[in-house]
Amino acid sequence: MDPPSSSEYVMASLASITIHSSQFPDQVRRDLVESLRSRQISPKFHYDSIKQSQQWRALHRACSPAWVDPAGRAVYDRAFAATAARINGTSLRVIGLGCGGGQKEAGLLRALQTPGRHLIYQPVDVSVAMVLTARQAALPFVSENDCFPVVGDLTAITDWSTIGFSSDTSPAPRVLTFFGMLPNLEPSLAFPRLGQLTRPGDLLLVSANLAPGNDYAAGVRTVLPQYDNALTRDWLLTFVFDLGFDRADGEVKFSIEPASDDATLLRVTACFHVVRTCRIDLGDDRFEFAIGDSIRLFYSCRYTPARVIHCLAQQRLTVLDQWITPSGEEGVFLANRKPAASA
Repeated sequence: MDPPSSSEYVMASLASITIHSSQFPDQVRRDLVESLRSRQISPKFHYDSIKQSQQWRALHRACSPAWVDPAGRAVYDRAFAATAARINGTSLRVIGLGCGGGQKEAGLLRALQTPGRHLIYQPVDVSVAMVLTARQAALPFVSENDCFPVVGDLTAITDWSTIGFSSDTSPAPRVLTFFGMLPNLEPSLAFPRLGQLTRPGDLLLVSANLAPGNDYAAGVRTVLPQYDNALTRDWLLTFVFDLGFDRADGEVKFSIEPASDDATLLRVTACFHVVRTCRIDLGDDRFEFAIGDSIRLFYSCRYTPARVIHCLAQQRLTVLDQWITPSGEEGVFLANRKPAASA
């Protein structure tokens, strides 16, 4: 699953982007205030700036099995080829939910590209920088006029028709992707959202970070170094320092803990532990932090293949095929939606 080479990119001087109200400045500020009040930072604040996007991409390339392991990249290639083999027709819409930099979606578009097929691509992410990067990655395979980037918060959007989802009644098949999103969302939010957006006739590609081996807890401990490292700390601390914290105000520590809404699901969590009294001013809002306070910056849930299949099935989403990396640390699942039972 190699991304397009630099020579394949099509440079355009203008790009049109739809920005959903969930990412309007006033709403983003309210979300930031709530994150600081709750001491639980929304994941979207780690992708907001160009610097953060670049740091995340460097971290992803250095630590993700999909990048560092050739066998991991091959898993995505096989998934894309199998998906393409299931699709007929001359028109197809690909929707990248939480597209990030869009390299995986670009690989899928490459596999779906056939003579005479009309491809439409809709990358969706909270970050303008990420959406623009995803758009650029797709242009070798999709025309500019058929690429419709959307900036929006997947956890907050309820009026999906405003960005062309539920109102889309075209019989043309759709492929929805959900790559890299499951780790950073509570299962009670992620899977129902997939159930809501995937309609009968769609194909859904989902990736999951997995705990390798037969011992689930030991498997989660095995992958801890993928998070507990300098690159991850630098990425997370960019947000902390941009808020106004000083480097001496605290430190990032990683731990393994149960997920908030499912004690049997483990996740790796990163918290900023305050070591001296400090204060953050955000306009008229003031936040006091005492020694011993902690702010949850990040978490990553680790699944097993069986759990992914079970959670999708609860939303009437049936797994048609799955591809697991040889390391057992990442999986890609292809699913579709069961029709509602007749009365």
